[in-house]
Amino acid sequence: MRAVPELPDVVVYVETLAAKIGGRVLHQVHLRSPFVLRSVEPPIGVVTGRTVKGVRRLGKRIVIAFDEDLFLVIHLMIAGRLRWRDPGKALGLGPKIVQASFAFEGGTLFLTEAGSKKRASIRLASGDAALAALDPGGAEPLDMTAPGFKARSCAKTIRSSALSPILISSAASATPTPTKSCTPPGSRR
Repeated sequence: MRAVPELPDVVVYVETLAAKIGGRVLHQVHLRSPFVLRSVEPPIGVVTGRTVKGVRRLGKRIVIAFDEDLFLVIHLMIAGRLRWRDPGKALGLGPKIVQASFAFEGGTLFLTEAGSKKRASIRLASGDAALAALDPGGAEPLDMTAPGFKARSCAKTIRSSALSPILISSAASATPTPTKSCTPPGSRR
């Protein structure tokens, strides 16, 4: 069980990527593993030569927005990591863990995954509607108040609500600690 959900990591990645690649042109995409790409339309090559318009978060996914309403969506899952290397610098890791690379002006972004079960994924979406279809939904945990959390989590059982990204965006997959805060008076656990 992970003690810390992935959300803080994703927020840091988004902030760092925005500073590194915002306004830059993507020169090349290289997929070392074809299984990391989970979409076929539009083809991944259409982002080559496009300018990054912004980087944001969609649940636990990282969204790199390009011109012409193209969105590269990266889901790191548990073992996925993003690593930036300046031009001419070696990655410093074995090539087996590299799933994809994105060459920008000023450096290369590598998607690596160390686990034996390769779960990280890349999707390319064209247009806001296609991007919205990738959104698991739910309330944003960073914007939620304590009463709002209680109202959402009491709607279902404690375990199912804590694990559901539909109720709470970026819900962690760790087993939650049961609480009595939603148990009706007189009921037994």
